[in-house]
Amino acid sequence: MAHGQTTFSDMEYAKRRKKTRREEFLDMMDHVLCWDELVAVIKPYCYDAKRGRPPRGIEVMLRMYLLQAWFNLSDEAVEDAICDSYAFRKFMGMDFAVEQAPDATTLCKFRHIMEAHNIGKAIFDSIASFLEDNGRMMRGGTIVDAAIIDAPSSTKNAAKARDPEMHQARKGNEWYFGTKRHSGADAATGYVHTITATAANVADIDEAASLVREDDHTVWADAGYVGMEKRDEVRGDGHLRDMDWRVNRRRPKVAREYPEGPSRDFEKMLEKEKPRARSKVEHPFHIVKDIFGFRKARYRGIQKNLDRLHMLFASANIYMLGCAMRLEEEARSRKRPLAQACP
Repeated sequence: MAHGQTTFSDMEYAKRRKKTRREEFLDMMDHVLCWDELVAVIKPYCYDAKRGRPPRGIEVMLRMYLLQAWFNLSDEAVEDAICDSYAFRKFMGMDFAVEQAPDATTLCKFRHIMEAHNIGKAIFDSIASFLEDNGRMMRGGTIVDAAIIDAPSSTKNAAKARDPEMHQARKGNEWYFGTKRHSGADAATGYVHTITATAANVADIDEAASLVREDDHTVWADAGYVGMEKRDEVRGDGHLRDMDWRVNRRRPKVAREYPEGPSRDFEKMLEKEKPRARSKVEHPFHIVKDIFGFRKARYRGIQKNLDRLHMLFASANIYMLGCAMRLEEEARSRKRPLAQACP
């Protein structure tokens, strides 16, 4: 069935009084995503279809793969969800009278192709370029941030060992085991333009230089990046050396350097402004963690989880774009035509 063709189920569901939030979310993502461009990115790496059973269409598999990422489902669970949910079936554009949903094995093979060729990063870069070309992503400033993503620490598996690529790290008074996500977001809009992943014990400051764009002149960061301007990779690079590193200072250090009075109050005021400018970097991670449900590492190995992170943050950028477009449409609809505004 061609995507968007009306079926008897669609006509029946159109009589409902309420549209679910899941369906609204999927409709918005379907409207904003440019499917032809995404298919073109994947096509050179996909099946040649010279032998064996003809493969499913790339767009169908990509839609199924995105459903798995957005709702944090296993291969079997997303297959069941498509068969069970009208919103999923509508997003897939499937008519069960004509065809069946791809099975879990087909999705698993497609996911392995995505991971083997690092297609997640290619799609992430394609969406970032689209945002920049359409004036949605600015230049000149970056906000850097990092967060630990937990991984299973149990040894009750076939190898009797934890993931060798992951590591444990201490944050505050608690210990964590897993990987660490490093991101660079546009300082003006909050769209993420760079994603890297390391073991959890790698310091935030070690990845900061790789999150900065070539034409950035200002970087905002939290107190975990203190001393960034003194590092060798910054001093040895003219662009990084001349950059304005606006890093939050730790409160005890501010108290020691400035006595009680107007100077300390002014310095505290400056330090309060830095988190306000830096807060944009938290919103995409909120989408990935709370809306898409990615709170723990899904697979073994850093590269597989990095591919999933690229797809999730690319989707977070699209979700932010869709919300912005919806607000712009609502604002335009509230404005009266000029003929009605004039007396």
